[in-house]
Amino acid sequence: MSLDLNRVKALCFDVDGTLSDTDDLYVRKVSRFIPRFLFKDPDHFARRLVMWVEAPGNALLGLADTFGIDDEMVAVIHWLSRHRKHSSKEFLLIPGVDEMLKQLHGRYPMAVVSARDEGGTLAFLKKFDLLKYFDVIITGLSAEHTKPYPDPILLAAQKMKTSPENCLMIGDTTVDMRAGKSAGAQTVGVLCGFGEEPELKKMGADVILEDTTKLLGLLKRENYGFDAGCL
Repeated sequence: MSLDLNRVKALCFDVDGTLSDTDDLYVRKVSRFIPRFLFKDPDHFARRLVMWVEAPGNALLGLADTFGIDDEMVAVIHWLSRHRKHSSKEFLLIPGVDEMLKQLHGRYPMAVVSARDEGGTLAFLKKFDLLKYFDVIITGLSAEHTKPYPDPILLAAQKMKTSPENCLMIGDTTVDMRAGKSAGAQTVGVLCGFGEEPELKKMGADVILEDTTKLLGLLKRENYGFDAGCL
């Protein structure tokens, strides 16, 4: 896996599992009820289960990716986006994401590219004062089709006045990787959310990072557009 940083002119970030974290306290509670004899890593399974509950759109898109029923599942996602009541659950931020975005801001145009509904996306970004870092917000109904279709990334690139080939899609699911690749963008898979390393690699992730904040270190190591003293 390799990344051509000379191509990277704009950044596209998924939300759930990429910027937004899950509730680790809830994960620990759920983990107590996971049969140890059935699951090798019950804590890991509990985390994925909680994330599926908290972000059903990602879970459904993942199933669509597995079984090849994109059209049908995207129709379901669009229906849910229009009709599902917003959760009152508190949003959580992956530690260090705010500082990472602060340091990237002004060096690249940045977009949110999420399958989440607009209300939930804006509520999360406003809660942590992240809106100021993004030039473009693309949500589940912004484009004709949502991820894994390329439409959201193509729209984000257009609004950021760059080509899709010059975008870097950062996400935690195979859906993000597929959307990025089909748009012609490069992709970074992060392991702090829904996705597993083997499946992200299989779907063409150019780089795999432990979590989203490691993107800053990647750019620093490649000595691309950063002064060492600012990181």
